[in-house]
Amino acid sequence: MIILKSKSEIALLREAGRIVARVHEAMREMIRPGVTTAELDAKAEAIIRASGAIPTFLGYPHSGRNDFPASICASINEELVHGIPSKQRWLEPGDIISIDVGATYQGWVGDSAWTYPVGTIDAASQQLLAATEGSLWAAIAQARPGNYLIDLGRAVEEHVNPRGFAVVREYTGHGVGRRMHEDPQVLNYVPQGASNGPRLKAGMTLAIEPMVNAGTWRTKVLADGWTVVTADGKRSAHFEHSIALTEGEAEVLTVL
Repeated sequence: MIILKSKSEIALLREAGRIVARVHEAMREMIRPGVTTAELDAKAEAIIRASGAIPTFLGYPHSGRNDFPASICASINEELVHGIPSKQRWLEPGDIISIDVGATYQGWVGDSAWTYPVGTIDAASQQLLAATEGSLWAAIAQARPGNYLIDLGRAVEEHVNPRGFAVVREYTGHGVGRRMHEDPQVLNYVPQGASNGPRLKAGMTLAIEPMVNAGTWRTKVLADGWTVVTADGKRSAHFEHSIALTEGEAEVLTVL
């Protein structure tokens, strides 16, 4: 069931989103060669807790897996999502790293991901990041009342495919509110023969998160039960904002 949010509820989601945005601002400043992903995680948790929120991801359960052991997901190069921070994982020049952050403020969740360069990256990686971020904004532009949910996935595909990259199909965006994963599922592609799905309405709150691979769209999960990597070992990028649908253009909640 899709839950429409009131203005007062969106205000709390907005504050949760701002906390997440502050974490990303700190990550952007910290990310450099030699930093460990555990250091990034510790900084993120400190900011979240100092802001009166709790890390949404820490202890997050998943059937058949151990609870997630960190406050952020830190996914490097061919890692798509759910990378576990580690004291033994140092960033190296030329890497790309996706940082996914969740913060729960007064029971409401902010959720956003961004992929960052580590130092100078090669042209192919720059193009991958640009295509993925561009597809996020293309989808957000379609998030307005009267359009259909599937229009968001169509916008992502139409932006990514001509640039020679592949949209991941096995992981999607979602509704966001009191829980991190609410209805509806927000696809980043249009399945063959798919219907339009529900119409978008003011009050919907969504986490739109295109994940785009340099090679195949297929993925696999590593032995840790969490880290998702590309099936062919090529790089992946991940960009996400939480938004609220208004009567006009969508409001991006996970910004300062």
